[in-house]
Amino acid sequence: MLTDNARGALLMVVGMASFTLSDAIMKLLSTELPMFQTLVWRGLGVSLVLVVLAWRKGAFRVTIARGDRWLVLVRTLADTGATWFFLQALYHTPIANLTAIMQALPLTVTLGATLFLGEKVGWRRMTAIAVGFLGVLLIVRPEAGGFDRYAVYALVCIGFVTTRDLLTRRMSRSVPSLTIALANAVGVMLFGLAGSTTESFVLPSGTAALLLLGTSAFIVGGYVLTVSAVRTGELGFVTPFRYTGLIWALVLGFALFAEWPDTLTQLGAALVVGTGLFTFYRERASARRARAPIPH
Repeated sequence: MLTDNARGALLMVVGMASFTLSDAIMKLLSTELPMFQTLVWRGLGVSLVLVVLAWRKGAFRVTIARGDRWLVLVRTLADTGATWFFLQALYHTPIANLTAIMQALPLTVTLGATLFLGEKVGWRRMTAIAVGFLGVLLIVRPEAGGFDRYAVYALVCIGFVTTRDLLTRRMSRSVPSLTIALANAVGVMLFGLAGSTTESFVLPSGTAALLLLGTSAFIVGGYVLTVSAVRTGELGFVTPFRYTGLIWALVLGFALFAEWPDTLTQLGAALVVGTGLFTFYRERASARRARAPIPH
């Protein structure tokens, strides 16, 4: 019998594999379908699934306050921007390199929460954030010519996703997660629909249609599995398993695209992941101290 933490960790590992598989399929589709049309097809599939899930969970019966509506709207815009920059980087960057850069997200969110939400972060975690950013620099290596525009796109994507997550923290807990996810899916689909007017229409082949179904299923599966993970196990135990996404990216990048990062990129990825794990350890330690009884 698995413990709740073990089940939560397993769900997180599979969820990150699902997200990475979705990214890999999108990279495969880039050779056949224009990007905006891919977003429309995928967004349509994801939106339909989320509508059914939200209806079954009663998310549509929840009244959302006006302030939260604005947060959901701005969050959707931020996620739409993140999607465009991420896909541009994904289409032109090895998937493992891009995933390694994206592992800096927990660090940027922690820093953003300190600067904009007033959350307290000690010097140890601030040092970890600085070391993590050095790891990102090792991956993109500006002085080695690795800092091309697609590396910039990856960093801009991190900025958008950090903004998205900070806005999520500002929302009331009463806002259903499925409502937020559905708003994102519809927003990205509408963005793709607008952008597709600049592209020549391409009818997906049978193979492309199957890949579109696959990326839609995997992205919904990733969302459901990761949400289930944090609700099953302790957050401090389960969250670090998000970093297994880098392992999946290494495997898929090598298997599907014959990509393998060089030594400096691997070192940078190790620094980013290591400092992220340390950040989660410090947060868990701080939470334990806060819960400890005060001696009399």
